[in-house]
Amino acid sequence: MGGKVALVTGVGPGTGASIVRRLAKGGYEVAMLSRTEERLLQLEKEIPGTHAFVTDVTDEAQLDATLGRIRGRWGHPYLVVHNAVSFVFGTFMEIDPAAVNRNFQTNVMALLHLARRTAPAMVEAGGGSIVVTGNTSSLRGKSTYAGFAPTKAAQRILAESIARDLWPKGVHVAHVVIDAVIDLEWTRKLHPTAPDDFFIQPDDIAEEVWHVAHQPRGSWSFNVEIRPAGEHW
Repeated sequence: MGGKVALVTGVGPGTGASIVRRLAKGGYEVAMLSRTEERLLQLEKEIPGTHAFVTDVTDEAQLDATLGRIRGRWGHPYLVVHNAVSFVFGTFMEIDPAAVNRNFQTNVMALLHLARRTAPAMVEAGGGSIVVTGNTSSLRGKSTYAGFAPTKAAQRILAESIARDLWPKGVHVAHVVIDAVIDLEWTRKLHPTAPDDFFIQPDDIAEEVWHVAHQPRGSWSFNVEIRPAGEHW
C-alpha cells in the first residue's frame, strides 16, 4: 500500500483483530484503538506493522492525542474502520436511559468525531475510505434491543450523510451490515448446539471490509450486507 496508514477502532478478539490482520497483510501500517491495553499489546507482538493505542473513542481529548501521535509518526490515515461498539439489551421499559446514551457516544458520536478529524486530509490527498461496521440492529429494532438498535440505526444514517458529502470529493464511505452471529467464544456458549455454518467468521468479515475499502471509484458500495447462507432475513 506504499506505506499507507489504517486506523481501526474497537479492536477486540474477533472482528477487530481480523480486520487488523487483513489490513496489515495488505501492507498498511495499522493503528489499533481499544480501551484494553493487554489485548492490543499482544496483537502488536503477533502482527508486524500494527501499533497499539489505548484510547477511549468517546473521549475527544484522548482521540485527539492518539491521532496526533499517529500523524506524527506515519502521516494521516488513508483508511478508517469504525468497529467500536457499545450495547445494552432490554425492552424500552427495562433499559437504563444512561446506558443508551453511552451506546450513542460510542456508536454515533465517535464516528462523527473520527470522520471530522480524518476526512479533511483524505479530501486534500484525493482519496481514502471510511468503513463502518453495523449489524442487524442497524436496520430493525427488536423489542429487547431498544437500548441498542436506535444507536446503530443512527450510526447508519450518519454514515450515509457523511458518504453523500464525501463521495463527490473522492472519499469512499461505506457501511457493512453484519447480519449474523459472529463466531466468538462467548457466542458459542450462547448457542452451544448451533452448527458451524450458523456463525459468520471474523476473517470473512475482514475480507469483505477489505474489498469494500478498495473498490474502484466507478463501482462504490454504501450499504453492504453480509450473512451466512443459512441466516433468515
